[in-house]
Amino acid sequence: MKASILVVDDTPENLQLLMGILAEHGYDVRVAPDGELALKFVRTTLPDLILLDIKMPGMDGYQVCKQLKADTPTCDIPIIFLSALDDVFDKVKAFSVGGVDYVTKPFVAEEVVARVQTHLTLKFTKEALKNQNVILEEKVRERTQELALTQEVTIQTLASLAETRDNETGGHIRRTQNYVKILAEQLKTHEKFCNFLDNSTIELLFRSAPLHDIGKVGVPDRILLKPGKLTDEEFEEMKKHVIYGYNAFLKAGEYFQGTSFLHFAREIASTHHEKWDGSGYLQGLKDEEIPISGRIMALADVYDALISKRVYKHPFPHTKAVVIIIEGKGKHFDPDIVDAFLELEEEFRQIALRYADYEEERKALCE
Repeated sequence: MKASILVVDDTPENLQLLMGILAEHGYDVRVAPDGELALKFVRTTLPDLILLDIKMPGMDGYQVCKQLKADTPTCDIPIIFLSALDDVFDKVKAFSVGGVDYVTKPFVAEEVVARVQTHLTLKFTKEALKNQNVILEEKVRERTQELALTQEVTIQTLASLAETRDNETGGHIRRTQNYVKILAEQLKTHEKFCNFLDNSTIELLFRSAPLHDIGKVGVPDRILLKPGKLTDEEFEEMKKHVIYGYNAFLKAGEYFQGTSFLHFAREIASTHHEKWDGSGYLQGLKDEEIPISGRIMALADVYDALISKRVYKHPFPHTKAVVIIIEGKGKHFDPDIVDAFLELEEEFRQIALRYADYEEERKALCE
């Protein structure tokens, strides 16, 4: 396809001369005798390059160039100024308004052709790179989506693996990760949490929350599936699930640089049974020694355990679960996170209803 060139000059002889020179080299040449007609022409047909005279009646070349550069469809068209003026000031002004080159009259055919070829080559190269970048960006976007989906499937698969060996359910996983998300969103404007909880971190917490109990795959069935109360010895063995989860994510995290969902999965798995007063396990962390991720997960996990049916208990009503959470303020839970929970308690109840596993749980939530 021929490159198209618009020549704008108020002198007919110049138009004829340039048309002849450029047509001889295979260009599709169009002409306009003044600035107004040139602007009208480009509104319907965009040329690949414009040769633009400076001194014209009505609008001069500088004014035409400014308008072309101010309009998105025409701002990238290369403009070569034509003028009998050879003053440095005129040349500087031509470049300052957006021109890419400057050719003085009388024209030398070889010079005109060389400059036109140079700027068309630059234009088409830029467009090719831009198109290539668009293609690459689309491929990156598709690959990113594919990786995100793979990550999500991997997380759900691992969480499902933990489910097969636990008396908890898939609803527990969906409920707790949604509790974590709304708590984090509520806390992100709090002065104590705002430097940690941005949108990216909240998304990573949401993704990693289903893996909080993955370490239970290492707990013997006789303990994990026991319907009654655990002995002290059995409970000590059960506590080790936080170590198993931590070690699994620690090993996996060696293959990643920076902060990934594995970082938060490791924190949550190892610290969601710590308590604000230091009486939790396994490290006996207290107050702000406990990572924020672990503190948020602790409340989400306990609330869900309270309102869920288990082989050894009936589900508690939402109102009773709220009272127990309040009683744990400053003891089991970070006081600020409890305050955030109280702002969101109805949203917690709605999430619990949406993902309830049993009708008994739904009835209790409505009491």
